[in-house]
Amino acid sequence: MKLKISDPQLLFLLVINVAILLVATVFSHGDFLDIYNFQSMASQLPELGLLAIGVALAMISGNGGIDLSGIGLANLAGVVAAATMPLLVAAPDAAPWTYTLGFVAVALVTGVLGGALNGWLISRGNLTPILCTLGTQMIFTGLAVVLTNGSSLRISVVDPISAIGNESVLGVPIPFIIFVALLLLVGWLMRYSLFGIKLYLLGTNARAARYAGISQNRLRFATYVISGVLASVAGVIIAARTASVKADYGNSYLLIAILIAVMAGVRPQGGYGRMVCLFFSALALQLLSSTFNLLEISNFFRDCAWGLLLLCFLASARVSWRDFFPNSKAQLRKS
Repeated sequence: MKLKISDPQLLFLLVINVAILLVATVFSHGDFLDIYNFQSMASQLPELGLLAIGVALAMISGNGGIDLSGIGLANLAGVVAAATMPLLVAAPDAAPWTYTLGFVAVALVTGVLGGALNGWLISRGNLTPILCTLGTQMIFTGLAVVLTNGSSLRISVVDPISAIGNESVLGVPIPFIIFVALLLLVGWLMRYSLFGIKLYLLGTNARAARYAGISQNRLRFATYVISGVLASVAGVIIAARTASVKADYGNSYLLIAILIAVMAGVRPQGGYGRMVCLFFSALALQLLSSTFNLLEISNFFRDCAWGLLLLCFLASARVSWRDFFPNSKAQLRKS
C-alpha cells in the first residue's frame, strides 16, 4: 500500500485529521494530546474500522453492493461464542487458552456462516444487496436476542481473552494491532492478489469482467464471506473489551461504518477504494468522536452529525469540481 500523497482523497483526509487534532488540542488546553487519551481511542477504533472494511469491500464489488449486517453479525458471533463455550469448557480458569481459542474459533465460524448466507443470497439468489443484508441483519439480531433473552450475557474473564480487548504491546493496544494487521492484509489482497484485481474490475465494469472470464458469483460470495469474518473479529474484540455480549450493542455503528467507507472515497457504484484512505477516515471520525466527548456533546447530536456528514459526502461524490471551472484545463495548457 504505497502512500500516494498526490491522491486528493488522501490529502483531504490528512488535512481533516490535522484540523480536528488542532481544534481538540486548543479546546482541551493540550490535555487531548495525553498518551492515555490516544490509547483509549486506539482501543475503540478497531470495532468500527473492521466493520468499515467489510462495508468497503462490498461497495467496491459494485452492483449496488453493501453490507448492512456487520454489527448484527458481530454481536451474534460474540453471543454464540459466549453461549457455546461454557458447554465445551466447564472450568475456564483451569484452561484459559482453551477457552480463549475456542471462543475465537466459534465466533469466526459464525462470521463465516453469516457472510456465506449473505453471499449466497446475493450471488445465487440475485437479491438486492441493500435489502438482503438489511434482512439478514434483522435475522442475526433476532437470533442474538433469542439466545440472550434480550439481556447482556457475561463471558468468563480469563487472562488471554481479556488481553485481546484491554492489554497493550509496547504501549499500543492489542485491538489496534489486530485492526492494522487485517487492514494491511486486505490492502495487500486488493492491490497485489488476483482477488483484488478481479474485484476492482467487477466493480468498475461487470460486463468486461464477464467477458474476461471472471466468475462474478464466486467473487461476490467470497467478498461477503470476508466481510463476515471481519465482523466476527470485531465481535471478539467487543466481547473481550467489555467482558460481555449483547444483541443490540453499537446501534449507531452501521451508520458510522458506512460513513467511514464513503469518507475514504469508496465509490458507492463500485470499482474504487483504498485501505490507506479508510484508515485515515476511521481515524478522523474517532478523533471527532473524542472531541465531542471532550466538549460534552450529547449522543443524540452525534448521531445527527454522522447522518449529516454521510449525506454531504454522498452528495459531494456526485459533484465534479471541474464543472464549476470548465475553462481551468484550457487556461493551464495556455500557461
